[in-house]
Amino acid sequence: MARSYPKNTRWMIALLVLVIALAGCGTPQDKEGAAPSGQFTEKVGEQVAQDETKQGAVDTKMMKDEFGEVEIPVNPKRVVGIYLEDYLLALGVTPVVQWYHPSWGKQDYLGLEVPTFDITGSIESLLEASPDLIIVDGAADSAKYELYSKIAPTYRLPESILQNPPDIMKAIGDVLGIPEEAEGVLSDYHKKIEETRMKLQQAVGEETVAVLRLNVGDKTLALFGIENRFIGNIYKEMGLTPHPFARDMTDFQAILSEEKIPELDADHIIILPSNGSWDSEENQEAMQVFDSPLWKSVPAVKNGHVYRADRTHWQSGAIKANMMKADDLLKWFVQ
Repeated sequence: MARSYPKNTRWMIALLVLVIALAGCGTPQDKEGAAPSGQFTEKVGEQVAQDETKQGAVDTKMMKDEFGEVEIPVNPKRVVGIYLEDYLLALGVTPVVQWYHPSWGKQDYLGLEVPTFDITGSIESLLEASPDLIIVDGAADSAKYELYSKIAPTYRLPESILQNPPDIMKAIGDVLGIPEEAEGVLSDYHKKIEETRMKLQQAVGEETVAVLRLNVGDKTLALFGIENRFIGNIYKEMGLTPHPFARDMTDFQAILSEEKIPELDADHIIILPSNGSWDSEENQEAMQVFDSPLWKSVPAVKNGHVYRADRTHWQSGAIKANMMKADDLLKWFVQ
């Protein structure tokens, strides 16, 4: 059955009921620092009144997403793209909030100056942003999807396209009603990626590459496989040759055991921290792994072919992030 969304008052009242229910069953940690329920109720009531005053009839359309059909506005003005802000910015659309995780931070490379939405906490900040459309990816299961749908019409990207950034861009362009803009972005994207692929082929040929992440918390090294959503495009689109460890992996990533470190004979190693930056004080202890004899025995280390990457765009597989990776690779391998 298609999901339609009655305008203004009725969905806001439904949200009010939901919030009150959640407030009653949350943990003490969830409630710490939260506004008293009376204040929050007043805030929702004010939001209803404001929406009734500001909004008139909105043209809508039906679209099929991962969970069925959803009714969304034809020309959304206040868009949220949870984990998808990169694509919105590439299309010239500034989201009204940016996702944030207490452990991972946010995608600083986007340079967004909008309120953050803590995806682990209260949905109050999402409510306050007054979105008229929410777009989510695979990180939103059916429960989160239904929760977000109480705030605004929510479109969940189909699972079948989540490993393909160009397909995601096309889908978001269609959802926003700007498919021509999406095609223009993709034309520039494909041109840049192809130029990068040709230059890398001339510079490094079949020399092998491995991408690692230093897990700051447990001081381990994780190897990214070719199917990894964030890293796989440097092999599949830009033509770099993965080290056999990465090539043969079926998992997205795996911890590289100490016994395997000396066998990582890739010609080039790209490495990024799991949290913060290379200059972050809290990362200095974990970086002691680079002083170990095992690490120093690796050929790429001996040859000075280890490249420290910025975490925020290397742990994203989106359009702007991938083009920034292309710039990094040209700087490291070509220029």
